[in-house]
Amino acid sequence: MSEKLDQLKETLGEVADLRNAAGLLGWDQQTYMPPGGAEARGNQLATLGKLAQIKFISPEVGKLLEDLRSEYAGADPGSDGAALVRVASRDYDKAVRVPPEFVAESAIVTTKAHEAWMEARAKSDFSVFRPHLEKIVELTHKYISFFPPAEHPYDTLLDDYEAGMKTSDVKKIFDGVRPKQVELIKAISKSKAVDDSFLHVKYNQEKLWDFGVQIATKFGFDWSKGRQDKAPHPFCANFSINDVRITTRFEKDNPTATLFSTMHETGHALYELGSNQDFERSPLAGGTSLAVHESQSRMWENLVGRSMAFWEYFYPTFKKTFSNQLDGVSLKKFYNAINKVQPSLIRVNADEATYNMHIMLRLELEIGMVEGKLAVKDLPEVWNTKMVEYLGITPPNDALGVLQDIHWSGGALGYFSTYALGNLISAQLWERINADLPDLDDQIREGKFDALLGWLREKLHVHGRKYDPQDIVQKITGSKIDSAPYVRYLTRKFGEIYGL
Repeated sequence: MSEKLDQLKETLGEVADLRNAAGLLGWDQQTYMPPGGAEARGNQLATLGKLAQIKFISPEVGKLLEDLRSEYAGADPGSDGAALVRVASRDYDKAVRVPPEFVAESAIVTTKAHEAWMEARAKSDFSVFRPHLEKIVELTHKYISFFPPAEHPYDTLLDDYEAGMKTSDVKKIFDGVRPKQVELIKAISKSKAVDDSFLHVKYNQEKLWDFGVQIATKFGFDWSKGRQDKAPHPFCANFSINDVRITTRFEKDNPTATLFSTMHETGHALYELGSNQDFERSPLAGGTSLAVHESQSRMWENLVGRSMAFWEYFYPTFKKTFSNQLDGVSLKKFYNAINKVQPSLIRVNADEATYNMHIMLRLELEIGMVEGKLAVKDLPEVWNTKMVEYLGITPPNDALGVLQDIHWSGGALGYFSTYALGNLISAQLWERINADLPDLDDQIREGKFDALLGWLREKLHVHGRKYDPQDIVQKITGSKIDSAPYVRYLTRKFGEIYGL
């Protein structure tokens, strides 16, 4: 290893330390911080963000990267050294365009916006959040202005989450999958409705929590390197390859959502925990993109957690734990209920057949705000109109509509499309996994997940950010992001449930 690469690693490690410290403060803000600490927390996050930015975009880092690009010009692009220089250079070229003062201002604005969002959602009053979101949209336009004009201004935001992906690429993928999902939803709507009433009665919150912990443990979550807490909106946060934390929430009207939230966030955590240990404190640690990340959470939540094989193992214990609620409910009836297709208000609780519609709606709104064609003040009305257009239902209030997601309060515009892309990738990977592990269903029926996790660790997790998202998907499955496997999966699964 060259002396310059050592120097770069040391500086990047310090940048990672600062960002991880800020991440820890952000995790605390959403889990344990008292509301009165918001202003101080905003200042703390601003300071750490500014220091990290200054250190990262320093001329010294720029010179090291320039020299190392020459040094590694003929090296194997798949080597750790070449990958580190390539990924760090890309991050640097983007970061150097963003003034540290802007990073600090954004931290303060989004910290206040998060607290306002929580208040607005609790009161179901968009007006409380509106001025904060207007400021965030203003900052988003300013952020875009730091970069050269793209094919579409939204490309600049999307690239932060999905390197190399264009807005036109996403639209093309969505345009291909949307009519097929609409056709499936319409066919299901003509079938006999599934009874899921027993899922919406009172369940003991602590027992659900404990059952979720049992599932996460079975999946392979290492509790010596993580923990689970409660949060208004479930999320996964990582501060090291060896410190990854998940959260869940309890919904009295939809209690089993606690379980699926835990499964979902465990999927994210397993990806983070699987990075090569040599990548610690470097830009190579973690998931390569949010779509690939989401493929992991959706895989464990849905392709595993909502499968018949999974509940053949877990249902006897679950039914015994909740004997009053599930008295007389067969495994088949339970399986059909947790996979019921019905247009719903809340994205995170949406069934697999309708979920992508929620994402497409949000993508349209974000593009409208970025293009300046949609004013923040009009969001509630446009949101409700789109809900009717996409799902045939109207939110009764803002909390169940435009205020349900946390992302905009954190300034995360450009994010939502990755959820639907993650669904597509999960099915692509699943077909490859089942080809390599033909007895996977039998293993799941026995509560064994080691082979599945081992496959994911070897093929995907260990690589961290070494490969761009489209490249790693193609490397594993033989093609770039493709909607066909997901359509096949939905058609087969719901065809069986609804007799299509």
